[in-house]
Amino acid sequence: MKVDLKAAEEVVDLVTGGWRAQCVYAAVKLGIPDLVDAGRNTDEDLAAATGASAEGVHRLMRLLVAMGLFDGDGVEGYRNTQVSALLTDTPDSLRHMCLLYGEEFYTAWAHVETSISTLTAGFEAAFGEPLYQRLGRDGDLGERFQLAMKAGNLFFDHVPEAIDLSAKTFVDVGAGPGQLTAAILAAVPDARAKVMDRPHVIPVARQNLAATVGLDRVELVDGDMTEAVPAGGDVYFLCRVLAGWSDDDVVGVFANCRAAMADPSARLVILERVVVESAPSVLPALWDLHLLMTNGGKHRTLECYTELLSRAGFAVERVAGLPVETTAIIAAPVVE
Repeated sequence: MKVDLKAAEEVVDLVTGGWRAQCVYAAVKLGIPDLVDAGRNTDEDLAAATGASAEGVHRLMRLLVAMGLFDGDGVEGYRNTQVSALLTDTPDSLRHMCLLYGEEFYTAWAHVETSISTLTAGFEAAFGEPLYQRLGRDGDLGERFQLAMKAGNLFFDHVPEAIDLSAKTFVDVGAGPGQLTAAILAAVPDARAKVMDRPHVIPVARQNLAATVGLDRVELVDGDMTEAVPAGGDVYFLCRVLAGWSDDDVVGVFANCRAAMADPSARLVILERVVVESAPSVLPALWDLHLLMTNGGKHRTLECYTELLSRAGFAVERVAGLPVETTAIIAAPVVE
């Protein structure tokens, strides 16, 4: 049988994707984007600065130039592209995501066959304990996880375009380091926020918010969203916090938000990637499997969210698209 060469090339590209990801990780781990930015940009300069072999650096950089991560060569000097510039050590960098995904999460993905067969988390198979248990006792991993989450929140600046927050008090449930809150408060000068997360997370949110938008419009609340959420908000945000929970737990969180709403004009806004069963796109489907690998979670369809919201006394009012294939589901309380 004559081999379809184009199809064969596509297979090779697919099965070597992990190699490429690890080469990007190696460059970031060695600090190469920052060194190039600082002008230490030849093979010899990079080898001296990183302690790596000049030949090894050259072979790595040759591939990364071919991939479009860098321009130039090892003699005249490499240059950062728009892609590698996002991997320098700057506030909006994606380097922390790259480091976490190249280390613990890459190890978790080695157990993908087990995870798919048993619906258990690859992280737990790799490290012998659930991700969030490990995060709670490993401060370094916990910090890297929060920084990686921050790096992945590219849609936050667009959230005020999806729902009017002027002169409103919003509740950021499961706020993490408070980046969503900071983005909204920066864009909406007369909005106020209640920021809720577990007790060990609130100090991180306080520090980040104090350094960005200040704390004069922020109330910080520690708690567990599966038990209760702060009352009296005009808008309740659940941003990337539902994927690791069962359907019944999610309904419970929705019900807690419903109970906390003092006015029927209040809204619940879910910010998540939504999977579709017909003509799926790659990114949501890929992140769905990534959740299985890391915490045993999953992304849901819009139909599933609609049903779960209905169980908690909400009706989907409208749906808005956000960057990086994120969806805003705006739900209104059903008034009987």
